[in-house]
Amino acid sequence: MSGKPAARIIDQKVAYSGHVTVRVDRVVEPSGKEVVRDVVVHSGAVCIVARPTPEQVILIRQYRHAAGCELIELPAGTLHPGEDPLECAIRELEEETGYQAARMVERARFFTTPGFTSEFMYLYEASGLVETQVNPDDDESIEVDIVSCAEALRMIDTGEIQDAKSILGLLRVLK
Repeated sequence: MSGKPAARIIDQKVAYSGHVTVRVDRVVEPSGKEVVRDVVVHSGAVCIVARPTPEQVILIRQYRHAAGCELIELPAGTLHPGEDPLECAIRELEEETGYQAARMVERARFFTTPGFTSEFMYLYEASGLVETQVNPDDDESIEVDIVSCAEALRMIDTGEIQDAKSILGLLRVLK
């Protein structure tokens, strides 16, 4: 984080609380300007570049309502309150892909969309995979694909992969 001061909060109100919380903040920004900011409060998440072999990567396909289409993504999931990101990555990898990893290495940490959400994501690389059983959440319908690393990078270049966390994760780990 930079050494610049944070905004000074004048007022906060919860506008909505459900799977996420939407908060309306009235703040004085470091520039001195008073503004209203809508913030989607998020508990954080993980994404995983899972590599069955050094030349392969696991991608998933799932329908995303907000996008209005099926997306090709890295396996990922939301942190439970107080959950360790590594434990979440281990859990999500098996739930979504049916694999457990002998090795899980953190490769990056980043804000997903800091203009409107507090979501902070941890990127892991998983290797030494052993197949178990897919166990998606009740609201998930996931198709698992194993592709070559070169194919995954090509899919970024052609626009087949449009999900930001997946683009960032694949480029960070595979390039």
